[in-house]
Amino acid sequence: MRKVGVIGLGNRAFIMSYFENIEGWEVAAAADVRQASCDAFKAKYPQVAVSTNYREMLTDPEIVAVFVLSPDFNHEEIGVAALEAGKAVYLEKPLAISIEGCDNLLKTAKRTGNRLFIGHNMRYFPVVLKMKEIVDSGLIGEVQAGWCRHFIAYGGDAYFRDWHSEQKNTCGLLLQKGAHDIDVMHFIMNSRTTRVVGMGMLSVYNRCERRVTDEYGDATFRDEQYPPLACKGFAPEIDVEDHNMIMMQLDSGAQASYMQCHYTPDAERNYTFIGTRGRVENVGDSGDCEVHVWTQRGPRKTPDIVYHLKPQSGSHGGSDPAIVRNFLDFITSGTPTNANPAAARDSVAVGVQGHYSMRNGNVPMDIPELPPELREYFENFQPGAKLV
Repeated sequence: MRKVGVIGLGNRAFIMSYFENIEGWEVAAAADVRQASCDAFKAKYPQVAVSTNYREMLTDPEIVAVFVLSPDFNHEEIGVAALEAGKAVYLEKPLAISIEGCDNLLKTAKRTGNRLFIGHNMRYFPVVLKMKEIVDSGLIGEVQAGWCRHFIAYGGDAYFRDWHSEQKNTCGLLLQKGAHDIDVMHFIMNSRTTRVVGMGMLSVYNRCERRVTDEYGDATFRDEQYPPLACKGFAPEIDVEDHNMIMMQLDSGAQASYMQCHYTPDAERNYTFIGTRGRVENVGDSGDCEVHVWTQRGPRKTPDIVYHLKPQSGSHGGSDPAIVRNFLDFITSGTPTNANPAAARDSVAVGVQGHYSMRNGNVPMDIPELPPELREYFENFQPGAKLV
């Protein structure tokens, strides 16, 4: 029986429930700095050793892999410590909150020979995989333009009531939340950003009523918590933008744009990719959703092809059980992965430079290149790295 540990027992820790249906593996250790979170996890999984000090599990030779699900600002520290301790690491996105932090993680993984996996679960969404299949098939020709509009109805609940609300913890929501969408656009367009220009501002949540203490906020999603200016209980300190926009120049020559807003009443991710022979767009991003394709002129309401995607079992449209399974196969057999840490670094770099641009007069910002030997290592799925 192989044993894993989990560090960070907040919202994402629910993915550990998928181990109940995976033979040969068990969750044996868990850690969180908050005693209340440890107690709640222990009540649900009484057989698991729980601690407020994550380093305790790193000294246990029977723990062969760890899931790092802690807040973003801890990813670099904990990821490096786990790799140095000889563990295979599942690291929740974003890889880190700085380009330097990402590069430190990548260098540590390569130097130690321990496997590093990134939790970009959107690369496992059926709707994303269908759009990539369509683009890769050549059906819409050479993709020259892409964009994504992300309406985040739950933004005020999830990101402006707790640690997410401060730049020191996230860099900003273009990185924290947008890392998914930037990565998906790179994935589908088979290219990565070389230059970015950003615009964004904090225009709504800075006017909302705050808590008087810095105690951990309630980030529960509730439909009745709208409109924002009528709600209470927001974080004492808020300095991240509540809407963000970037334009991206990709190394293929194509161009892309991304927009997110955290105070919309509705929630949807809408991607579109336009090529020399057509266009593809999603309607819904998980569950019962569709992918529409246009290959000849005509009204938007009548696409030439409609793909109806059936709902998949499991959270986030079935992507969470799929990504957990892929991680375990990767660290035991070297199975290729949909996501890789070099690509995760690319999305963080766009977020970091995009935020710098919007905070400094919308100046164009180049993306620092990852050393070629590191990119090759991770894009080839870490050849020679240890298996567990």
